Amino acid sequence: MYKLTGVTKRYSRGKETVQALRGIDLTIEDGDQLVIQGPTGGGKSTLLQMIGGLDRPSDGSVVLDGVDLGSISEAKLTRLRAEKIGIIFQSFNLIPTLTAQENVETALVPLGVKPKERRERAAEALSSVALGERLHHVPSELSGGQQQRVAIARALVKQPKVLLADEPTGNLDEGTRDDIMSLLEGLWREHGLTFVMVTHDSSIARRAPRLATIKSGRITLKERPDNARRGPVAGAAPEPTLTQEAYGAQ
Repeated sequence: MYKLTGVTKRYSRGKETVQALRGIDLTIEDGDQLVIQGPTGGGKSTLLQMIGGLDRPSDGSVVLDGVDLGSISEAKLTRLRAEKIGIIFQSFNLIPTLTAQENVETALVPLGVKPKERRERAAEALSSVALGERLHHVPSELSGGQQQRVAIARALVKQPKVLLADEPTGNLDEGTRDDIMSLLEGLWREHGLTFVMVTHDSSIARRAPRLATIKSGRITLKERPDNARRGPVAGAAPEPTLTQEAYGAQ
């Protein structure tokens, strides 16, 4: 479970101080699916970076399973990310000279997985995203949707507890977008992942079980009326400290 308390993030831009997040309080239970939406510069990607341990808050705390991500050493944080958190980016972030299988294997190297097991697990992960026939293709030989599937396989091959996605459909056409979203939602349910996604796409945001809207560094949370916010993990009551609005009121 994640618990964010008073999370504030300030950046220096020349002589100016920019406050990207302003005292965010948020609980994300195991198995939640949360979509984060908001205007450009509103703080949504900064919040995802805090949740992923890619950046540390200026004030406040981000706690995952009892561990404060902002207070542990960089080495421990790197290990925690490698073991528990899979991340998918809009730009895919694949290594152009490596095959699909080799790109997926890179997620297992920091965990000390032996080469034979790495190859087997990477092939299995690619098969799970319908790319079993594309193991030996490099990114330039794959479509945008196929490259994103490789990135999803790379995030999942280490069997993380948390899956984070930063605009995962931003570079895709509408049909491919829907395919990737169906894949991600299916994997969320199948594996009981805690799934947090940033998107600017309102059609994706509307189908989310739980929606966090960020504007000027402040958060508002919306819940579906049926509270269908989870995968196989049993649900819990909504976080009471956040503003609750009628879901779908845009």
